Amino acid sequence: MLREAGRHGTIATIYAQREPGTGLTTTVSGMELDAPLAGRALVVIVDDRTAHSNEKDSTGPLVTELLTEAGFLVDGVVAVTADEVDVRNALNTAVIGGVDLVVSVGGTGVSPRDVTPDVTAEVLDREIPGISEALRSSGLAAGSLDAGLSRGLVGVSGSTLVVNLASSRAAIRDGMATLTPLASQVIAELSGLDA
Repeated sequence: MLREAGRHGTIATIYAQREPGTGLTTTVSGMELDAPLAGRALVVIVDDRTAHSNEKDSTGPLVTELLTEAGFLVDGVVAVTADEVDVRNALNTAVIGGVDLVVSVGGTGVSPRDVTPDVTAEVLDREIPGISEALRSSGLAAGSLDAGLSRGLVGVSGSTLVVNLASSRAAIRDGMATLTPLASQVIAELSGLDA
């Protein structure tokens, strides 16, 4: 059971994945702990193989763990195909659902199937290029080539911070270390808590 009491809540990891032909299935893990909330987050994995198979995705749990360590309540992890409609629906659902942060992982490169930044640009009200550049720069400095080649965007849609990360574990770990303090500041500004 998820609850929010002020800026504290029970954190539970939720993994949601679309099964071919059966709709959306959700599994809740047993991890619960009381912690202050930096905000609510949703993770979107953009990967054809993950969205179409029963294989466990390793990037969703990694992002969830890093967000939880940073004090975020992770509402879920959703796997979608690298299809513009699927990515747009996932991002819009997160924004309409009122999460403070949506982190998409994958689909940020230069191949024809890498559509995440293109779709994200359509969803954003305002871009925050400084954070995008910080993610690329820190990723390259840490030796993550796919972070350096990422076309990922960061920006605001409504009152939600939307972030695109490259899908390698190195890009995720380094990106989250760079992102979390910046995300907390943006979320505070969007909610008026920094005044």
